[in-house]
Amino acid sequence: MNKLGYNPDVLSCLANLSNDEVFTPPQLANQMLDMLPQELFRSPDTRFLDPCCKSGVFLREIARRLIAGLADQIPDLQERIDHILHHQLYGIAITRLTSLMSRRSLYCSKDADGKYSISHFDDPDGHIRYRDIRHTWQNGKCAYCGASKEVYDRAADLESHAYEFIHTDNPKKLFKNMTFDVIIGNPPYQLSDGGNAASAIPLYHLFVEQAKKLQPKYLIMIIPARWYAGGRGLESFRETMLNDSRIKHLTDYADSSECFPGVNIAGGVCYFLWDNSYNGDCEVRNITKGNELTIKRSLSEYQVFVRSNLAINLIRKIQTKDFKSLSCIVYSSNPFGFRTYVRGEKREFPNSTKLITSEGVGYVKRQEISKCQEAIDKYNVILTRAMSGGNKPGTDGKYQIIPATMRVMLPNEICAETYICIGAMDSKREALNLHSYLSTMFVRFLMLQAMTGIMINKDAFQFVPLQDFTRPWTDEELYAKYGLTDEEIQFIESMIRPME
Repeated sequence: MNKLGYNPDVLSCLANLSNDEVFTPPQLANQMLDMLPQELFRSPDTRFLDPCCKSGVFLREIARRLIAGLADQIPDLQERIDHILHHQLYGIAITRLTSLMSRRSLYCSKDADGKYSISHFDDPDGHIRYRDIRHTWQNGKCAYCGASKEVYDRAADLESHAYEFIHTDNPKKLFKNMTFDVIIGNPPYQLSDGGNAASAIPLYHLFVEQAKKLQPKYLIMIIPARWYAGGRGLESFRETMLNDSRIKHLTDYADSSECFPGVNIAGGVCYFLWDNSYNGDCEVRNITKGNELTIKRSLSEYQVFVRSNLAINLIRKIQTKDFKSLSCIVYSSNPFGFRTYVRGEKREFPNSTKLITSEGVGYVKRQEISKCQEAIDKYNVILTRAMSGGNKPGTDGKYQIIPATMRVMLPNEICAETYICIGAMDSKREALNLHSYLSTMFVRFLMLQAMTGIMINKDAFQFVPLQDFTRPWTDEELYAKYGLTDEEIQFIESMIRPME
């Protein structure tokens, strides 16, 4: 047995314990490390940093590679281990518990100065530090991460979830202006913002942005794929990522359980290699049901990142035929100015307008309608903003992309914020034809390409072509109109479940 006491099964089991702070399986950590130039592991001068240590798996796997790679240059094993642990590997733990776990993984002891540590340090932290950082409150929120003061202003003996790496203006000071060749990690994904159970603010992008401030040669992180479509404060991050020609490789999992067994993350996950010296298109690798497809392409071809390499070829084909997007007849969220909690009057009254809500029907005064008045006396199709079943495949591997409710709304009827409103049609027949069009697998497949969460908005229709709605449409007619091949049709129908 070597001095590291390497046992991958321990951390493989640990990786399945939590959905909140997802631990990285050793196999995945090594797949990420394989993207790096392997000569880095044969240099005694390469420095590595994990700024969000959980189990310590990245540092441990890097140590294994360095121990093998430096065998010729530093023949004595103990001398080699001492050099690697004292001069090449550094980490910042996200909690006190994960600091102990990470040291145990790397040093074989929770205390780096303990008698069981495989390399002696003068303090218990070694090079895996943890500091009990407090949030910096401004106007009820943390100035660094946006955490809610109401939720996270806790007693000193409770975990604050204020992560040291992103709670500083100058991360270089954390390690006395030390430079790092490689920064790698799996950062915390989100924090509750005090709303309902599904309400949270993203954090992972802050770790990516902070890591770039250290100007490493290489940056590798695994993060949720929701940034592809922006939202929740991610618009600037999305724009920066999609236009960063230094992203050399991106591996995408639409189904997070293929990457993290037993863990469901809406919208899937991805990991990327950012190479500070690279300038070019990105090698995009899709992994779906164990199958891989890799294409080199620009990440900024569209406003949102189209994750599927097969889908992007299909979108390009559709957009060559005098393309005009259906989004031009989709109203923005909260189309008539009534929030989800508004119910209206229970009974109809003179000159009232019917308000459709998530809990039924109410009635409001016409003069209370503050938005989209041109649509009030038209026929519209409405659909719930939240997708039924969420944005993840079912047991058959197919996506629903079906709103819980979709119906034609008659003149003098409006809807609350719960719904997306489409159309402003002059006739009921046109609205019914639009309804049937939205029900096709063709449309719902194109919607899927613009969505990485469970909410449907105007942008979800950006790849859906506008049609002549004086006639109905079927999938077969749409396949023929756009000249789809049998392979492309099979691809669509393998991903989308038919509407009942």
